[in-house]
Amino acid sequence: MGIGVIKLKINEQEVISREGDTILKAAKEHGITIPTLCDLDGLSNFGGCRLCLVEVKGSPKLFPACTTPVSNGMEVITDSERLKKYRKMAIELILSERIHVCSVCVANNNCELQDLANKLGVDHVNFKRDWNTHDLDTTHEFLVIDRNRCILCTRCIRVCDEVEGVHVLDLKNRGKDTEVIIDLDDQWGVSKICTSCRKCAKVCPVGAIYVEGQPISQTRDKKIAEFVLTRRQS
Repeated sequence: MGIGVIKLKINEQEVISREGDTILKAAKEHGITIPTLCDLDGLSNFGGCRLCLVEVKGSPKLFPACTTPVSNGMEVITDSERLKKYRKMAIELILSERIHVCSVCVANNNCELQDLANKLGVDHVNFKRDWNTHDLDTTHEFLVIDRNRCILCTRCIRVCDEVEGVHVLDLKNRGKDTEVIIDLDDQWGVSKICTSCRKCAKVCPVGAIYVEGQPISQTRDKKIAEFVLTRRQS
């Protein structure tokens, strides 16, 4: 085995990875699917959605696959009844925090949250909804941000900072009051540094940022990972 090469098992399958790689990356490279909403190839790891939790033999804890590095001899389980329960709960928590009504959302049938909810069998929410209502910002020439549908995955923030290199977007507040802001909490239409590149709309997994008048399916007409990996593509 070469220097820096890691040998581990994922779902009893022996896989080879590299030192410094995460469980999620190792799984992807071997065709093993682990659900996630905040992860995106080409962006830094965030570990916010908690959908990629996995079991590691020898530990009672659950580990986020997107931020946990592989190690020699590690034995990982990605699809157990326990994990299905936790992932379903994570989806329900996300749905309870903001106003997610699919039938009136611009991302209906083109939404990663909706797809995962269907896949995991989430047909109702067991948690009390305690929604804060946010204003819709339509002040930009064609980009819209609807914070009522935001799941705080920070994909938009990371692509703006790490790929476009301008850092227009960021977070403010904590807990259920957390929201994405433009510049120093200004309206989008007065931003002096936004390049209107549309990258934020292309990587948003839900209907929180979109191009006004353009179907979500058209906005996301490329493989998102390939788009992000093409640095500074306009």
